[in-house]
Amino acid sequence: MTKVQKTEAEWRAELNPEQYHVLREQGTEAPFSGEYDHVFEAGTYRCAGCGAELFSSEAKYDSGCGWPAFSTPASDEAIDEESDKTLGMVRTEVMCSNCGGHLGHVFPDGPRPTGLRYCINSAALNLEEE
Repeated sequence: MTKVQKTEAEWRAELNPEQYHVLREQGTEAPFSGEYDHVFEAGTYRCAGCGAELFSSEAKYDSGCGWPAFSTPASDEAIDEESDKTLGMVRTEVMCSNCGGHLGHVFPDGPRPTGLRYCINSAALNLEEE
C-alpha cells in the first residue's frame, strides 16, 4: 500500500483547525471534550486524515482518561509507534501508519488480555458506524 504524502498546505486545506493541530502538529484536545470520548456505537474508527482503518468499536472501552480508549488497534499494520520525550516524560506516541498523523499515546495500564490503553484524540478519528 502506498503511504499518503501531502504538503502541509494540502493538509491545512483538507483538515479543520483542530484536526490539523492534532494530526500534523502532535497536538491534543482537552480531556473529556472530544466527540468520541463517550460514544460506543458499533463501527470502525478511521483516520480523520486519510481514512485508514485504525480501531474497531469492539476494542473501545471507557477508561475514564478523558479521551477515547482502545485495547488494541484494528491490525498490527494500522499504527506506528515511537518514543515521545516531550513534556518531561517518556511516552509511546501512536501514529497512523498510512499518513503519519499523530493519534495519541499508548500506555501499559489497559484491560486484559493486551494490558494496553490506546489513548486517542477524537479529532484524529472518524467513526464509520455499522
